[in-house]
Amino acid sequence: MNLNMNSVESLVAQIQGLSGNIGELTQLRNYLKQCDDMLRTESTRLAPLLTELDPSVHSLGYLYILEACTSGTISKDQDQANELVLSVARFINVCAADQIRLAPDKFISICKKLKEQVVFLEDPMRGVAPLLTSIRKLQSSTEQLTTLHPDFLLLCLMSKCYKTGLSVLEDDVFEVDQPRDLFLYCYYGGMICIGQKKFRQALELLHNVVTAPMPIISAIAVEAYKKYILVSLIHLGQFATSFPKYTSSAAQRNLKNFSQPYLELVNSYSTGKVSEVENYVQMNKDKFENDNNLGLVKQVVSSMYKRNIQRLTQTYLTLSLQDIANTVQLNSAKEAEMHVLQMIQEGDIYATINQKDGMVRFLEDPEQYKTCEMIERLDFSIQRIMMLSKKVTTMNEVMSCNPSYLGKVGRERQRFDYDDFDTVPSKFNL
Repeated sequence: MNLNMNSVESLVAQIQGLSGNIGELTQLRNYLKQCDDMLRTESTRLAPLLTELDPSVHSLGYLYILEACTSGTISKDQDQANELVLSVARFINVCAADQIRLAPDKFISICKKLKEQVVFLEDPMRGVAPLLTSIRKLQSSTEQLTTLHPDFLLLCLMSKCYKTGLSVLEDDVFEVDQPRDLFLYCYYGGMICIGQKKFRQALELLHNVVTAPMPIISAIAVEAYKKYILVSLIHLGQFATSFPKYTSSAAQRNLKNFSQPYLELVNSYSTGKVSEVENYVQMNKDKFENDNNLGLVKQVVSSMYKRNIQRLTQTYLTLSLQDIANTVQLNSAKEAEMHVLQMIQEGDIYATINQKDGMVRFLEDPEQYKTCEMIERLDFSIQRIMMLSKKVTTMNEVMSCNPSYLGKVGRERQRFDYDDFDTVPSKFNL
């Protein structure tokens, strides 16, 4: 089917006439699917058709044509790239969500083209707002993880728009279409949290990558494991080398083999000797730099001072700044004072400093856990746990009725026969 005047008029007329309600839109989608090959064949001649359509009213038809126009190999020309970014961004901003959800693959395709072009233009910030809008329009609820989430978080990382990325990471995710999307979402999300020094959230996201089901080891999981080790040392001051039982066998067998320099860093860190850790980091500087983790490793070294100061609070009630400097291997009492002040501000320790004699007095946690604010926080946490429990129960019920799941479980059960196992001796019967 070639594009001629009659077919052009028919295409535009169908789009304009069938964009009114969901029944007509379904009919239009079926028509556009039939025209898809023709649209791709004639992609270079379709741009004028867009001027005859209103992207906010005729979103589905506009999407099919726009996707066909961008489906070919795009020239690495800055002017063309700029034009594509503007066209796609304008469409994303005004399109009707209920229409583009009828052709999600097409919508995802143009959004990924936009992401590729802003990266080519070395201006990733231009793609942050449009991709955030596209995620919200594509989602049926905030609990759905779309394939655009990783692209959005990557642009946030590249443009250092960490706070914008955090706004999406606050959503609870229960629906995932592709496992790779979840891996990248958690990995990039962990890096954004690291950029904002939200190490607890970073640990949770990186933990999800490391322990997620995987038939074979992936490069994403390896890189996440390396950062998981470093963030654990920074935030917790320790790292447990054993894996949780629910971790995949592929991860348990292979992750440590790819992360030996990091596990050796854990051993050096556990000694509590700053000089030993600094020497180890210097010897392996190239390895950490090649992994783009040298900055994070340096934060690990800095965190040792904090851990050593925290240990002092468990032994002493008062201590001079000079003694603190000597014990934790800082250069001066002034440097020790700066560390103590920062730890007090961040809530890592409770202490007061007497400026006259340079003495630090360590205090108990003043929180009595009985203020209105604390009660509200506890209530919020309890309500959230109850909501999550209900959600898990519902998901379990849905899965237990899923024919595919029941069929697989049935096949697995056929592999075993209770007669194959020895009966339990009567003296052990309960």
